[in-house]
Amino acid sequence: MLNLIKNECMKIFKRPGTYVMIAILIVMTSVVGAFLKYQEGGKNSAVDPKWEQTLQQENDALKKQVEASGAKMEKQYLQKSIAINDYRIKHHIPPEQNYNVWKFVTDASQLIQLAGLFTIIISAGIVASEFNWGTIKLLLIRPINRSKILISKYLTVLLFALFLLAILFVYSTAIGAILFGMPEKAASYLNYYNGQVTEQNMIVHLMIYYGLNSINMIMLATMAFMISSVFRNSSLAIGLSLFLMFTGGQITNLISLKFSWAKYILFANTDLMQYFEGTPMVDGMTLSFSVFMLFIYFLIFQFFAFIVFKKRDVAA
Repeated sequence: MLNLIKNECMKIFKRPGTYVMIAILIVMTSVVGAFLKYQEGGKNSAVDPKWEQTLQQENDALKKQVEASGAKMEKQYLQKSIAINDYRIKHHIPPEQNYNVWKFVTDASQLIQLAGLFTIIISAGIVASEFNWGTIKLLLIRPINRSKILISKYLTVLLFALFLLAILFVYSTAIGAILFGMPEKAASYLNYYNGQVTEQNMIVHLMIYYGLNSINMIMLATMAFMISSVFRNSSLAIGLSLFLMFTGGQITNLISLKFSWAKYILFANTDLMQYFEGTPMVDGMTLSFSVFMLFIYFLIFQFFAFIVFKKRDVAA
């Protein structure tokens, strides 16, 4: 199995396009850093000595907005802000005034979508290209089970995705430290979940944040892998996966406004951050429900990929 994975990795990194993808990811991170540095203008704000009073006044205003608001999602967002402000006041944790490396890493995490795009491209071609080039025959004449061949290809896709995420995280941390500096003291992240505020190590928070925001990428890459295996068409796999990547969430959100069954759609469940940083798309959705639905979709994608790949005739 390890030799098969090494072989697949060699195929990926022999392509010039792979290095172009990595270069684009690095350049885009640099551009985001330069833009934010220019926007910041090198200004540093001192901590307001009366920050507790300021937060209390802000809470008073937010409570009035909660009473006046009729939208459930808006109320939940306002209640989250109030709870975090109360926690800061109670535990004497002033709000961070200066833009620093950790804020940049969080902002740069939006480029996970770009890493996802590149992962989908690799996933869509890793099986289909073997059929198009005829090299699949060289793999299948070996005394290796077809399932092992397909598993090695899928694991290679996952490793490539982790590789891109690692590059994004490490490079954004490095450039963020250079451009914006490290915070004077290690600040904890205030996590709000189920009405409770807890302190979380910033590095741990960012790794969890990256992991949860990568689920959509992994599920779409898995779907592209399935389409590539079933239809042997990388263009179809890339086109459909990218279309759903950019529109699936919006379409699902529109459906959820009218129909509660929208919660069973894949894209209603890929954003697990909605349970920690926002509100569920459909009332009644829970973290365990979304994890279960993702598991079901994952099994469906893999079932079709493996069944078709094992039975396909490649003699022609």
